Amino acid sequence: MTHAIHDFSAKLRQPAVANTLVTYVAWRKAVRAAEAAGEAAPTAPEISPISINLDLTTACNYRCTHCIDWDILNTKHRLAEEDLRSSIVLMRERGLRSVILIGGGEPTLYPGFVGFVGFLKELGIQVAVVSNGSRGDRLLEAARHMDERDWIRLSLDSGTNELFRAMHKPTSSDVTLESIVEWIPKIKDANPLPRLGFSYIIIWKGASREENELHENIHEIELATKLAKHWRFDYISLKPILERQESGAEVMDPSKTESDTKAVVQRIRAEVERAQEHAGDGFEVYVSTNLAMLEDGSWKNLTAQPKTCHMQALRQVLTPMGLYNCPAHRGVEKALIGPKAAYKDEATARTTAEGLAGILKSFDASHECREVSCLYNEVNWWIERMIEDPRDEVVEVGAENEDYFL
Repeated sequence: MTHAIHDFSAKLRQPAVANTLVTYVAWRKAVRAAEAAGEAAPTAPEISPISINLDLTTACNYRCTHCIDWDILNTKHRLAEEDLRSSIVLMRERGLRSVILIGGGEPTLYPGFVGFVGFLKELGIQVAVVSNGSRGDRLLEAARHMDERDWIRLSLDSGTNELFRAMHKPTSSDVTLESIVEWIPKIKDANPLPRLGFSYIIIWKGASREENELHENIHEIELATKLAKHWRFDYISLKPILERQESGAEVMDPSKTESDTKAVVQRIRAEVERAQEHAGDGFEVYVSTNLAMLEDGSWKNLTAQPKTCHMQALRQVLTPMGLYNCPAHRGVEKALIGPKAAYKDEATARTTAEGLAGILKSFDASHECREVSCLYNEVNWWIERMIEDPRDEVVEVGAENEDYFL
């Protein structure tokens, strides 16, 4: 069963955002009709994605052995804050509802991090932060701006300081697992509204990054869960490791183990079951869709992608290198939609719209993502069926739950 946070079709049918979906589907229907008739395709409508992943910086104070964005960390790419703010304002006018500050680097290292969170909230945008937790002071200040629809998730992946430092390699000896989690009660006391999460990427022996073996952490899942509950996190999120292929795609590859894959999955299942025993009293244990499908052997079902990835129009990744179509292809040239100042003004936004129209045609997800266990697989097929439906009105508006993170 799909968890509510990954029920993207339900999110897209919410009254507050459904019009963007309706506009997109109508445009794609018109494009296909024009192509069939040998006519010029209609221009892209003036919409923005509903949700974006935003990389404020490529700077990072860790050297994580399992980092999927290793190649772009601490490069000289920069976002001009004036252009960025202008882009966000225009996107908000066109339908942007949520921003996830994540990836490429550590968002709290961005000099204007706290002020930027406040800026997003002034625009009425839902905000999420994925952080390594090393700057708890900045997270505390940012959290003061946030409300009950926002969240902060810390990437910790361990239950002991020894494994934490071996995996994450913080550049400062002062950064420890203990020094990070001690900030959680302070944040909760300052503002109990945003949800605080402990992220745990499960790594098995044999997993690697560029042929470098990673540290296995299956044995510390329960320990990390107990730690998270003790320090007043709202939840722990368990998900499997992804590896970047030469093609640029991020994929789950459970075959890369030094023992029988089934035995590894059984070990993970046993540890997860022990972790789940600690749920309760306001604390939750989330098993990601990918992990659930890894455990039941159905993960390959999510690799059969439609030719067109429709979600690249509704959820994009804005980075200091440019605007990309998916977190799984961040920094990959063939996934580039537009420049980093993609929506700074009307003229630039028109160019970005042309780039989106081009990539919807040129980026063949059935090939480029054929090994990706994509969380957007089902919603992409759902949108595809609506576009192929001969009826004019195919989007059925659903219930509003005010969750716009995609």
